[in-house]
Amino acid sequence: MSILYSPATLGALTLQNHLVMAPMTRNRAIGNVPNELMVEYYQQRSSAGLIITEGTSPSPNGLGYPRIPGIFREEQVAGWRKVVTAAHAGGAKFFVQLMHTGRIGHPLNLPKGARVLAPSAIAAAGEIYTDAEGMKPHPTPDPMSDADIQAAIAEFATASRNAVAAGADGVELHAANGYLLEQFIRPNSNQRTDRYGGSIENRARFVLEVAKAAIAAIGADKVGIRLSPYGVYNDMPDYPEMESDYAYLAARLSELGLVYVHLVDHSPMGAPEVPVTIKQIVRKSFTRSLILSGGYDAARAERDLESRACDLVAVGRPFLANPDLVARWKAGAALNEIDFATFYTPGPKGYTDYPRA
Repeated sequence: MSILYSPATLGALTLQNHLVMAPMTRNRAIGNVPNELMVEYYQQRSSAGLIITEGTSPSPNGLGYPRIPGIFREEQVAGWRKVVTAAHAGGAKFFVQLMHTGRIGHPLNLPKGARVLAPSAIAAAGEIYTDAEGMKPHPTPDPMSDADIQAAIAEFATASRNAVAAGADGVELHAANGYLLEQFIRPNSNQRTDRYGGSIENRARFVLEVAKAAIAAIGADKVGIRLSPYGVYNDMPDYPEMESDYAYLAARLSELGLVYVHLVDHSPMGAPEVPVTIKQIVRKSFTRSLILSGGYDAARAERDLESRACDLVAVGRPFLANPDLVARWKAGAALNEIDFATFYTPGPKGYTDYPRA
């Protein structure tokens, strides 16, 4: 009997299957507010056991990309409420991913008065797209003061409460892919000399304080976290202490009692492969649910669930192009081709117009 399509447990929740729709930025939130097009998109994919949303900013300062949603204004909460209602109607449980972009942003993408913030005044390599002027170099961010750090922690807590107020089953803290939480973890982007920099104990402090604040706001059963050890996206190079740093972080997160760790492996998209050892370390150190993602097909997902390498499997691009992915995988049906050109464009093309089998 297949494990993948059988009901799963996540904390106090029962999921309709073991398949998770991974978070994917889609840039359809005009004015940074969830809209009816997004309602349709998530409703179409609600056969997943768990949906984790696209990165959603807890702060005006975290809206680094064009057209990404926030969850700090009432109209944003109201928009998410419609999305959650539609996803729940299809049977999916629903976590909002809280993503503060940190230094991966540009003033042209931010609302008036917002700032590009980071642990240290170190610009990321490369460029970022803006609707106003196209590609622009990453700016040098403002290094966060202690007051900035405390304000950001409070924003994550408020965003967690807002997500639950919108009807979501929980939140995922995005501490991966080179965004603000990971910028504190990694030594190339965090060169602080205060209690938030230097040793891994200090570099992990901000992430752990954000997690504690979210737990205090909505409860540990409603808070997960995404990590990307060995991920190099957004100028996060490999370094010698990677494995020991993430082993430390996994153990501290387990002590806090978060409901899951979502460990992403970007090697299918060209990043270094995440060694099996770090997956095993997290599996052993973190005592609650482990979600693995990165290039899964149905057969590999089934194998990893059967071997208990993980508790749930998250899938991104196959869900993007196949709103009925669960049914297709179950039937062994062919999958739609992915339209890479419309990943981040506004409008329904390449978003809600993928056909069902």
